Amino acid sequence: MAYYTLNSYKAKIDPLLILSVLKEEKNCFFLDTGIKRRWSLGRYSFLGANPFYVLSTEQKDPFPKLKAMLEKYRLSAAKGFPPLLGGAVGYFSYDLGFLLEDKLKPVKPPDIRIPECFLGFYNTVIIIDNLQQRLYLCALGFPERNYLSSRALCRQNLDKIRRLLARAADKKIANLRNPCAVRPTLKSNFTKKAYLSAIRKAKDYIRAGDIYQVNLSQRFQTQTNFTAFDIYRRLRLKSPSYFSAYFDCHAFQILSSSPERFLKVDGDKVVTRPMKGTRKRGRNRSEDNYLRKELLYSGKDKAELIMIVDLERNDLGRVCSYNSIRVDVLREIERYRTVWQTTASISGKLRKGKDRLDLLRACFPGGSVTGCPKIRAMEIIEELEPTRRVVYTGSLGYLSFSGEMELNILIRTILKKGNNVYFGVGGGIVSDSQPEEEYQETLVKAQAMVEALI
Repeated sequence: MAYYTLNSYKAKIDPLLILSVLKEEKNCFFLDTGIKRRWSLGRYSFLGANPFYVLSTEQKDPFPKLKAMLEKYRLSAAKGFPPLLGGAVGYFSYDLGFLLEDKLKPVKPPDIRIPECFLGFYNTVIIIDNLQQRLYLCALGFPERNYLSSRALCRQNLDKIRRLLARAADKKIANLRNPCAVRPTLKSNFTKKAYLSAIRKAKDYIRAGDIYQVNLSQRFQTQTNFTAFDIYRRLRLKSPSYFSAYFDCHAFQILSSSPERFLKVDGDKVVTRPMKGTRKRGRNRSEDNYLRKELLYSGKDKAELIMIVDLERNDLGRVCSYNSIRVDVLREIERYRTVWQTTASISGKLRKGKDRLDLLRACFPGGSVTGCPKIRAMEIIEELEPTRRVVYTGSLGYLSFSGEMELNILIRTILKKGNNVYFGVGGGIVSDSQPEEEYQETLVKAQAMVEALI
């Protein structure tokens, strides 16, 4: 059995202050719940740094090595403990889907070269229980196997993390000033005319019976003098979400305010929450209520989500007991600072002999960001979008040493590499989509990210 220690304190330190100290450490992460409304979605936040091992793959299936590592490092945690005491934290890029599915062949090379998978294995985690207002420090003895060596490593790591927390408690974050005298100029990989044309081409495929729906996106890029930390705290302020994240891969950083849960695994129970249907928030209460009702009663947006619910039920059916799969919520509306969203919730139980990696393989990438049928939709995305998506619409989160898993969908996400920043925005195209409305929806989704960069 692995040696570990778990210490509990009253949560008194702003997690952003903790991040401001941790960001100087190697491969730091912050899995951040920025909304305190639904504890089933956002009870815990997690921070960590200095992984004892990094799994980074390019043009190679990462799952055999990931499976071996998770089998080697197992932890039996008491019931009721936080779900991540230590484990693998990182991302799976959208482009990984081309390596996992033999039928998919990319037609263009990536113009941003980063690994398709990057996971750090962490033996020390700071846990914030937002419900109980508790802060936990957990240290594991991995990768040591000897009891005395494991205990010594735990003590060493706990001492280090306590010193970092002491620095965070004494720290103040300076007011952010824009280091640029001019607003950054955003450049899309589409002209507006070309994007509208791509939507019409997608509708041609729908009329021909190739697909029922496809998620079509455009990518913006610009340059900035802001640090990744500065961008993230602005994004966190402009667009707090349940599945936000800051993840430092050294050469680049992922800064996400994702509202969408891709997969959660607890024991043999699986939950996915696809999100389709968006409206901007109104300028006043009357307009806000009108836009909310417009989304709620939109037949087009309802059909969009139900198609993806069917796709996700099918994906879960590949690894779950079929009679265990339930649509717990067919459609509900959720409020965020800049948008209204509609979301469904589907659950199931893993079949005997299937695990979370089988589940991830079966469902990746998420249906809400591809379309259906999934493989043909991905082929059409590859044809119509001018550049590869890289991390956008992939997934980020954790696979714990004790068996749990939680991953988001990487939407509302900025990739920063040097002074260059990139973010994608898109929407589901169906038979009755209006090209101009679909284009404007992408701009609504871009709002918070644009504001974080100015």
